[in-house]
Amino acid sequence: MNVLIFGASGSAGGSVLRACFSSSAVKEVRAITRRPLRFTHKKLRVFIHDDYLDYAPVEEAFTNVDACLFCLGISATQVSGEEYRRITHDFTLAAARTLLLHSPNATFHFISGKGTNLNSHFMWARVKAETERDLISLVNAVCWRPAFIDGESSNSSPRLYRILRPALRLLKPFRSLYVNGQDLGRAMLRATGENIRGRIIENAEIRDLANHFPRM
Repeated sequence: MNVLIFGASGSAGGSVLRACFSSSAVKEVRAITRRPLRFTHKKLRVFIHDDYLDYAPVEEAFTNVDACLFCLGISATQVSGEEYRRITHDFTLAAARTLLLHSPNATFHFISGKGTNLNSHFMWARVKAETERDLISLVNAVCWRPAFIDGESSNSSPRLYRILRPALRLLKPFRSLYVNGQDLGRAMLRATGENIRGRIIENAEIRDLANHFPRM
């Protein structure tokens, strides 16, 4: 399969990218990013682009792909509410519309988060829930709700997350609270292969899907 990924330089996206590299099911990985990545790989094509509301200059990246793994995101503690909505909702919907235009049969995967709810008291949870709703309506997306993602090291991660990360790994025995970042990627690839569409998938099911995906 050919895969398009967003957020490859981040903690979750970097882990999902490595899962793609190690999978024999993935032929090519295309990454849309604002700056060059720190590494190369024989499967990887990088498209440098900085306007995440208009993908016309990099529409080639969306052509003939089987899945878009949208791992781009930011903590609500790092930006204003307006900027958080723009990044979480508007950037994602713009990518989904472009994918629908150029690869209408592709699966769109969106990393949401545990606790996402339209009626939440938390702004981030409401925005993610709106994004899930709109993506499912538009492209029959698969929306993933991981809890703690034990992913790649990334300077873009919130400082508190980096400090607490070793302690959060103690959650590993709890299937609803912890997922390895590469397992999240494996679950996405398995869902693509099985043509799973229009669903919200919680943390425990993510781990179940990953456990049944071939590891190279």
